[in-house]
Amino acid sequence: MDLYDAPKPTASARDLVAPRPGGRSARFARMKDPDRAIRGEVVVASDLESAWDAWTTREGIRTFFAPDANIELRVGGAYEIFFDPSAEPGRKGGDGMCLLAVQPHKMISFTWNAPPSLPEAREQRTSVQVRFFEAAAGHTRVTLFHSGWGEGGEWDKAFDYFERAWNAIVLPRLARRFAEGPIDWEKIGE
Repeated sequence: MDLYDAPKPTASARDLVAPRPGGRSARFARMKDPDRAIRGEVVVASDLESAWDAWTTREGIRTFFAPDANIELRVGGAYEIFFDPSAEPGRKGGDGMCLLAVQPHKMISFTWNAPPSLPEAREQRTSVQVRFFEAAAGHTRVTLFHSGWGEGGEWDKAFDYFERAWNAIVLPRLARRFAEGPIDWEKIGE
């Protein structure tokens, strides 16, 4: 049994007292989960290298994620995903995002911003980590972890937006891309 499987304490905060040096007591109270994060996972009918390329090349991004992208696969390199390539700079989508970490064929981590409709949250950045694991023959498991969220106001709206976007749109499109072929972005607008 690990920490996450352990039974949760039922004592009230008043009962959670531990001695401190000098005979004083420290009180402990349960806190809201500080790791507010979005998690997603999908198994795709693809070898690991093709799944990796889908996330790490402009050509790959255009097959499932967005109509265009600017990707420089190196730490500090661009990881800009353009949902509206014809929009003015700063309103195309993931303008100005960059790669934080690259572990070839295993993991990428990048900064992320809120959509232009949420300008207060968009000024700040969250981070996304995508990991790749070999699964059954000819399949790859892709996991996504999106963290760095504030609370309240536009943060809550952005969190809700991306919880849906990653798990109901992006990851299913990735699976569909390998099952049925790349997305035709011109047909999406019809």
